[in-house]
Amino acid sequence: MTRPSSFLLVAAFLLSGALSRPLTAQENPYFVAYDHNLEEPGNLEVEYFSTFGTQRTSNDFHAFWTEFEYGVTAWWTTEFYLDAQSTFHDSSVYSSFKWENRLRVLKHEHRINPVLYVEYEDSNGTDKTLKEVVGHDMESDFATSNAVARRELHEMELKLILSSNTKGWNFSENIIAEKNLSNGPWEFGYALAASRPLALQASAKRCNFCPQNFIVGAEMYGGLGDRQSFGLRETSHYIAPVAGWNLPSGWTLRLSPGFGLNDNSHRFLLRWGVSREISGFDQIVRRLFGAKS
Repeated sequence: MTRPSSFLLVAAFLLSGALSRPLTAQENPYFVAYDHNLEEPGNLEVEYFSTFGTQRTSNDFHAFWTEFEYGVTAWWTTEFYLDAQSTFHDSSVYSSFKWENRLRVLKHEHRINPVLYVEYEDSNGTDKTLKEVVGHDMESDFATSNAVARRELHEMELKLILSSNTKGWNFSENIIAEKNLSNGPWEFGYALAASRPLALQASAKRCNFCPQNFIVGAEMYGGLGDRQSFGLRETSHYIAPVAGWNLPSGWTLRLSPGFGLNDNSHRFLLRWGVSREISGFDQIVRRLFGAKS
């Protein structure tokens, strides 16, 4: 049986290879936390990410997702996700569709740059991407078989993203609130991140291995309980070094090994990803449909 990841990869990178043009970009290597940088208006970014997770009381898993991120305006970026996962010795299943919107509150760069995040998720309950950790999410919640976990869920997620750039560093803090639209209380979580390029001064010539193309840092994230029992009791938390390689051609590669900080957490999460920026995607689409520039 063909795995769902085959469709996600082929769709993402056939589109990317056919339409993309080189674009130099510097992206932070985060997998969970968001910073205040939005997609340039008219540009499309196609991304593929994976998470391998260990499971002490059940089977290990590999979750994967494809993102299509489009810059609508200078203050609004919208994004669509398709998620799937394979649980070893169990099955491979499609997990969820997500629609994300990020809205930048302030026009210019400030000491702290706030961004509002709104996401709608249509899930069948098998999502294991761990794109965020909220409420009382724990390792044991992922031990259920795919056949049992397949239940329809509709959720809304809100985030307040606070991000700062100073002396080459980026510092980002995310406050998360998530609600099952059918039942259950609001659940809360956090994500903290910091990163910096290996060099701040750009090379005089175009190169792949220049130090400024490599960005390293770390993330920390976890749950904060829910409205009825807010706090750290029965929650899981993780810390993860992150690294990104921004190529002049517009490709970005990311890698992050993550480690659970308490007994409620997965012991180990390995994340990796690849993305490609498509500059002037709106103009490309207009030309494809015969519109005049």
